Amino acid sequence: MRARFFGKDRKLLQHRLVRQASSLVLSYPDDRLSERLSVVDSLLGHVTGEPRRMLVGTVEALRGMDFYTAQTDYVATFDLNRGTTLYLTYWTAGDTRNRGSAMHTFVQAYGRAGRCSPGSEAPDHLAVALEFAATVDPVAGQQLLSEHRVALDILHGALIERGSLYAPTIGAVCATLPPVTDQELRRARRLAETGPAAEAIGLQPFTLTVPPRRQATPGAARAEGVR
Repeated sequence: MRARFFGKDRKLLQHRLVRQASSLVLSYPDDRLSERLSVVDSLLGHVTGEPRRMLVGTVEALRGMDFYTAQTDYVATFDLNRGTTLYLTYWTAGDTRNRGSAMHTFVQAYGRAGRCSPGSEAPDHLAVALEFAATVDPVAGQQLLSEHRVALDILHGALIERGSLYAPTIGAVCATLPPVTDQELRRARRLAETGPAAEAIGLQPFTLTVPPRRQATPGAARAEGVR
C-alpha cells in the first residue's frame, strides 16, 4: 500500500512538472525565452519517459531558431490559424456568444482557488490553464484540461499535420490526462470535420512565467476573432 501511494504521488508530481514546462514552452517567445527554456531544462531533470522526450524536442527546436524566426513561427501557428489556436473555449464555443460563459468557467475556477483572473492573457489560454494546474490547484486544473481534452487532441493532430515544433509539447500535455473515451473520440472526429461554431473576450500570469499578450511581430498581424 505504501509503495502504491508513493507511486501515485510521484505520477501526480510528474504531471505537474510536465504542465509547468509545457506552459513555459507554449508562451510567446519574448525576450525572456532563453530564461524560460533554462527553467524548463531544470524541470525536465525531474521528468522521465515519453513526455520528457517530447518536451526536449520542442526545446531543442526553439533553441535552434533565431529570435525573430521563433516569434514569427509562433504567431503564424497560434495567432493566424484558427485551426491551431491555444484558446480552449474557441474549440468548444467558437465565435459565438456562448464563449463568454465558457470563459467564465475558467475565471470561476481561478477564483475558487483564491486567484484573481490574470489581466494580460485570456483565462482560457492553454499556457495559463497549464500553469494554474501545475502551480495553483492541480485538481481543478486537471478538470479544466480534461473538459477540453477533445480540443487538445484536435490541436495535437493539427500541429502534427503542419509539422509544427509545438506538436510534441501538446502530446506531452495529453499524456498527463486520462485516456480518451469512445464518445470523446467521436466528438473529436466531428470537430475535426466541421470546426468550431462561428458568430470574444487575455491574463497576467499567476507567476511571471506566462508573458502578457504582445504586439504582433512585424509582418505578422493577429487574426481577428481569436482573442
